Amino acid sequence: MTKSLFNDFNSVSAKAWKQKIQLDLKGADYNDTLIWKSSEGIDVKPFYNEEDLQSFSHQIETPSSWNICETIYVHNETNANNKAHYALNNGAESLKFIIPNSTLSIQAILENINIVSTTVYFDLEFLDAQYVQHMFSVFGNDKIYINTDIISHLVKTGNWYANLENDHENFENIVTSTHGFSVDLSTYQNAGANMVQQLAYTLAHTNEYLNHINNSKSLRNLFEENNSETLKVTFNASVGSNYFFEIAKLRALRLLFKELISEYNFNAECQIIAAPSKRNKTLYDYNTNMLRTTTESMSAILGGANTINNLPYDALYHKDNEFGTRIARNQLLVLKHESYFNKVDNAPEGAYYIETLTHQFAEKALDLFKAIESKGGFISQLFDGTIQRKIKESEQKEQDKFNTQEEILLGTNKHPNPKDKMQAELELYPFVKTNIRKTLIEPIIERRLSETIEKERLENEKN
Repeated sequence: MTKSLFNDFNSVSAKAWKQKIQLDLKGADYNDTLIWKSSEGIDVKPFYNEEDLQSFSHQIETPSSWNICETIYVHNETNANNKAHYALNNGAESLKFIIPNSTLSIQAILENINIVSTTVYFDLEFLDAQYVQHMFSVFGNDKIYINTDIISHLVKTGNWYANLENDHENFENIVTSTHGFSVDLSTYQNAGANMVQQLAYTLAHTNEYLNHINNSKSLRNLFEENNSETLKVTFNASVGSNYFFEIAKLRALRLLFKELISEYNFNAECQIIAAPSKRNKTLYDYNTNMLRTTTESMSAILGGANTINNLPYDALYHKDNEFGTRIARNQLLVLKHESYFNKVDNAPEGAYYIETLTHQFAEKALDLFKAIESKGGFISQLFDGTIQRKIKESEQKEQDKFNTQEEILLGTNKHPNPKDKMQAELELYPFVKTNIRKTLIEPIIERRLSETIEKERLENEKN
């Protein structure tokens, strides 16, 4: 049979669809009734068709596979190594180690781990170029990524590790060794920035590093297109529960990075490590966190993340434990091997709604990025407090929606279970900790939506 099924159906224009909808509305206003505006200022329509894509020409390259990642905080090398082997034997495909100090031996942590077949990420909670250089002299850099992000440290703590000059000198030496750097955009999401802000701030954040590399003759020569070295840029992203928007956000990130890097003529590759957001996770009715992290992981996969690092459902209040970690890993195993989320490359490509959102996010974020650059750049706007103020405004809008139940977290601000008790379960302090100290800038603080309600409920448990 050679005749296409679709030849039997006439195409329907967007205008014809809209006319039919208006007829069915029986006098109700189309715009007021069916179009809603997101916090990013995007008008979401009731339907999309091929006509919506006619003005978009950019193709988005996404990875053909994704890895299940396990995060391990290194208290000591032997325990970390044992946890890594256990994770790899039970379905993990890549590892992320959080290293708190430079006394820890990478050789001991990676003992008997095949780094040829296992991608390994290191989050260093300190800045030490010699430590990194030694690591790469032993292991090379094909499968090892160092998440070096001095600006993120400034954003989170309000201070450089040492000072601007020393931090950038260390940054340059680390990039020379590793041929890469990382950008942590999760802070912006977890602090309440909307998606356009997340993308624009990430782009401006990245541009600070690219400017520095471009102004360093040795680094610029290393990565220019006529040379062979590739600059590896790793983005650490948090994914929330707005399913289609989050898919579009990650796709827009790749699109924007491609546009930005083309201005520098560097050979570069983009890696995205995605994890579920902490912002919408709850202390009470905590099993709902498993549902949230599942759909958020699905958004990350379809959005084109290279690596998915799931968040255990009890991470807010329990110390690291085998059960919570196993459940988090198994969620990804089910998605990959039973739900077949690894079988289709670039699944959202051609989806009218997602493609339209992707390009709308990219266009709005690019406009905001240009505004930031015209006023001195990202670091300048951190020091004058503009970035912090804008995120606070967005955070407050979302918090107000939560407080009025326009934004719902089931089991917390709607249908809470009054018999649910959590006081005896707390192994970790689940709320924002504030330490008064002198800082160069106001730090950007990650805060969960449900914190105020949860504090009240915990206090009531005592009475």
